[in-house]
Amino acid sequence: MTAETQRRAAPAGWQWGPFTFRLPFYHSRLHWPELLQGIALASATGLALVPFMMNYFGLSFEQAIAMSFMHGFLIGIAPIVFGEPYAPGWLTPALPLVLAFVITGYDTPTERLQAMTAMTMVFTVMLAVLGATGLGRKLMEWLPAALKAGIIMGAAIAAFQRVFLDGDSSLADQPISTVVACGVALVLLFSIPFRFLKLRARPLMLIGGLGLLPGFLAAAAIGPLVGEVEYNIRWELFVPPVVDTWQVVSPFAIGWPSWEMYLAAAPLALITYIILFGDLVTGNEIIEDAQSDRPDDPIDINTTRSHLSLAIRNFFMGIGAPLFTTQGPLWAGVHVVVVQRWRQGRRTMSDLFSGIHSYYFMGIPFIYFVLPLLTALEPLMGIALSLTLLLTGFACAYVAMAIPRHPVERGVTLLTGVSLAFFEPWQGLLVGVIAAVFLIGGRDAVVMEKQLAEQEKTYHRSRDDAHDHE
Repeated sequence: MTAETQRRAAPAGWQWGPFTFRLPFYHSRLHWPELLQGIALASATGLALVPFMMNYFGLSFEQAIAMSFMHGFLIGIAPIVFGEPYAPGWLTPALPLVLAFVITGYDTPTERLQAMTAMTMVFTVMLAVLGATGLGRKLMEWLPAALKAGIIMGAAIAAFQRVFLDGDSSLADQPISTVVACGVALVLLFSIPFRFLKLRARPLMLIGGLGLLPGFLAAAAIGPLVGEVEYNIRWELFVPPVVDTWQVVSPFAIGWPSWEMYLAAAPLALITYIILFGDLVTGNEIIEDAQSDRPDDPIDINTTRSHLSLAIRNFFMGIGAPLFTTQGPLWAGVHVVVVQRWRQGRRTMSDLFSGIHSYYFMGIPFIYFVLPLLTALEPLMGIALSLTLLLTGFACAYVAMAIPRHPVERGVTLLTGVSLAFFEPWQGLLVGVIAAVFLIGGRDAVVMEKQLAEQEKTYHRSRDDAHDHE
């Protein structure tokens, strides 16, 4: 590599500790395709939890928007402040388990917020310790495949439960719009026949690349026609009431969790960490697969840095806007889209961080200041939440079922998933661990089956030889 190429490939930014700060428009460029996709998709997805915050935490619409703004800001600045080479997002597979834990376990909005703070703080400490010591990687190496699959299956079952059995789901109040949104999204994202059609029609390829947006727009169009959606758009600028929201959600204002809450939150924090570690592995594999096509833009992958940056983000979320699982390392769908364009070369995307910065509005979620768009989305937010949960459940289910390779492992997976979805997190995790230990020995069941078959052959052969000798 020439000196000129080395200078061009040198990582841009200002170092601070293990992190690298990249100033938007100085260390990164604006790419319009990523910007437009971010505005369209992040608006619908980022606001999906607003009805949840209103219904279960007692927040007003404006306060819920402010809380969502704080979550979006912490997500958007992750690549900028810490130099993390991933498109960040929620720890979505853990979200249904968290919703079930706080809603069924605590009665008042204050207790639920304190429980969220407890989970976040336990998670923050766990990230810092496991990341800095390397124990996290050892934990993942030990974890049996059936137990990993069971945790993911538990998230799937809990998600379906929230959508189909919860009386507060949009399926009860907006059934047609919700079914249309979910049906369109499932077809566009997972349908095998539709994948064949996309190869023959470029418009379908473009539509399929928009992810959740087409289904959401279909619900927005059909909802008013069937009387399930009524728009009340307010044409004015909006400043999220961050200070006012802080006073009703922050543990400094409403009180810190009890020790019992911290203890109850620990198993769920451990489960979420396992999901997080899987996201990091996925993000790294996607980058490493494309790196050979972009030797001019070397990407520094550092698991310890990722753990520490996530610990910092979760800490600030816990003291300012406690809603656990909103500060994760990866939005897998967006990460894949950005990396695929990055690997096409410098003319398509100057560098990976420019693409990520552009998708996240250069770190500032401007959507939260545009009240006409926010109020237009307000009657659709319940649909957005159901859509997010359903797709999470579907994706988690097929991932979980693909992991186990032995019938007994599949049984352990389902048993663990059901236990996690319907019992306390520590109880569900305990059931999974006991089942993994006693039914598959905490090891790979396929390997054990082969070893057992060889030993059985040896055993029967020795008995036959003894019989012949007699």
